[in-house]
Order: sequence, then structure tokens, then C-alpha cells
Amino acid sequence: MTSDDSIIRAEHAAADVLYMRRCLQLARLGEELVAPNPMVGAVIVHDGRIIGEGWHRRFGSWHAEPNAIRSVRDRSLLPSSTLYVSLEPCAHYGKTPPCAELIVREHIGRVVVGMLDPNPLVAGRGVELLRQAGTEVVTGVLEAECRALNKRFLMLHEHHRPYITLKWAQSADGLLDRCRTSAAEPVAVISNRVTKQLVHRLRAESMAILVGTQTALFDNPGLRTTRWSGRNPLRVLIDRSLRLPAGSQLHDEQAPTLVFSELSAYPFETHAEVVQIDFRTDIWPQVMQHLAKRQIHSLIVEGGARTLQSLLDAGLYDELHVEVGMSRLGEGVQAPKADLTGASMQIFDQHRLYTLIR
Repeated sequence: MTSDDSIIRAEHAAADVLYMRRCLQLARLGEELVAPNPMVGAVIVHDGRIIGEGWHRRFGSWHAEPNAIRSVRDRSLLPSSTLYVSLEPCAHYGKTPPCAELIVREHIGRVVVGMLDPNPLVAGRGVELLRQAGTEVVTGVLEAECRALNKRFLMLHEHHRPYITLKWAQSADGLLDRCRTSAAEPVAVISNRVTKQLVHRLRAESMAILVGTQTALFDNPGLRTTRWSGRNPLRVLIDRSLRLPAGSQLHDEQAPTLVFSELSAYPFETHAEVVQIDFRTDIWPQVMQHLAKRQIHSLIVEGGARTLQSLLDAGLYDELHVEVGMSRLGEGVQAPKADLTGASMQIFDQHRLYTLIR
């Protein structure tokens, strides 16, 4: 290889990284609408100039590659162009036709892929189809960044469970709440205006949100997304004996609710769906397996203390979001015990927000 060849290859590699970063920027535009599908961005480049861009906008709609191709004004440029895409083009018929077949039909000469798709319906088949058609394919460009972008999607397809985020707010003296005996007693408010918004952003990014029985009984939460734009997550409740009374918000029609219980149905009409599991053994593998079957790729757990501690003790989590407020409650419900070594910390109006990604 001559020095000129080395320079050309280095320039190509640098360009591949540059345009893949643009793919990742585009992919994030679909963050709150594409689940359980992955976020994907695509860029088409001809002679060093971007001539087309696209991203997966909404679940069930066209993928990033056809959106990028449709944005190209002069389709005659495609055979001499490079298509950059953050995730391997699909090779199967789903809600839309295979993207790999479209790329072949358009005679795009070179395709650069961020990462292969772990979905068993794809899993290398898209790249294989392209190469069999004579397309030059480069893989693994910014692969770590591409995987980080779709960590929830990858957890579902590689580990067959949702990506689990545990979240709670505690007082300066390490308490979640005062000791209450009924829902008539007001909950201690720890979060401030900004941190409440951040919680609702997490809800918008997650497909499901889970609480335990005591939290549902004493707080009567709606578990909807109201302080951030985005859809409501599936509400998930652990209610072994179906104690949640009629009239509770989790029984309403504002968002779907899934209840895990040892019983089969509430003794009254409800919009909640009840799923029977065996409480004589560990419930978490049963819960996670059921959610995975529903293609729920992300779950945020907001309480209560025993539910959170149970998941912490089992090591069944991927992120922790712990807010430490300014107030002191004196006595009450102890916050979960978690090792926050290595967590990042942000301050919002004197409240500390710790984030730990495993």
C-alpha cells in the first residue's frame, strides 16, 4: 500500500465517523415515539455532500433508510453515493418492507453500518443480503455509541428483559416519606419543580412504570407523563392479594395498567389487566419475562422502598436515579440502601441528583 492509499483510507475513515455521528443525531429525534423499535438515523452522501437524511419517526412507520432515500432530489446519484445508517438495515417483512431490499433496488454502491441488529429476524441478514448483491458494506463504525443509543432495545433482544431504571427521592436524612397509616395522610414532598420534570422525562423515555402495593394504596398515583411531552407508559402494579380499591387512579382509562397478582381478577369492574404469577417463588423473573413477551424494552421503578430494595438486592437494575433533597423528615420510611460509587452528580436548586449506569 502506498502512502497515498493510506491517506485516502484515513480520509474515508474520518468521513465515516463524521457522517455516523450525524446518523446518531437524527436517530434521537424519534426517541419518544419509536419504541419498542430502535432509534435509527440514516444519511446519504455523494461526493462529500449530504444529499439525503432520514430517521425512524414513529413505531409502525417507515424506517430511517427509506425516509433518507425519499429525501434525495436526484435519485440518479444514488448508485455513486454512500448510505450511512446507525443500525443494520432490516431484511424481513414487518410493518414495512425490508430496507436492505430497497437499498439493493436503488443500486446504492456503498453502505456504512454503525452496528449489527441483534433482533433474530435480522441478526446479520441485512448485511449479508447487501453483500450478496455486490454492495460494499462497512460495519462497526462508532459501534459503542450506537449501542449506547439503543441500550433499551439491546437489553430486550440480548438479555430478554426490559432495561430497568430505579428512581427515588429521599430527604437529606435518608428518608422516603413520613410513616403514614392511610392515604388520607399527605405524602412528604421531596422533589422540586425541576427534578419532577426530569422524572416525567424518564417516564416519557420508558415503555412501562412499576410500583408496589403500598405505594399504590397510600399515594394513589396516576403514573402518567404530565410534566414532559410524550406518551404515558404502561402502568405496572405488584398487588399480590388485589388490595387496590375501586376508584384508584390505576383502575382508570387514562393509561393502560397491568397488575401482577396471585389472584385472577378484582371483585369489581376495572380497566386494569390482571396477570397471575406464583408468589411462592421469586416474582421478578416472572414479571420480567412477561414484560419481555409484550416487547416492553424499558421499565422505570418508582417505589416503594421494599420494591426498590428487592430489585437492588437481586442486582436487577441497569440505572439508578437518586435525588437527595434539602429537607429533613426526622423519622419515617428509610430510603433503599444503594452503592452510588461512580455515580455522576448534578445539582438542581440545591437538590443533588445522582445517576449511576451499570
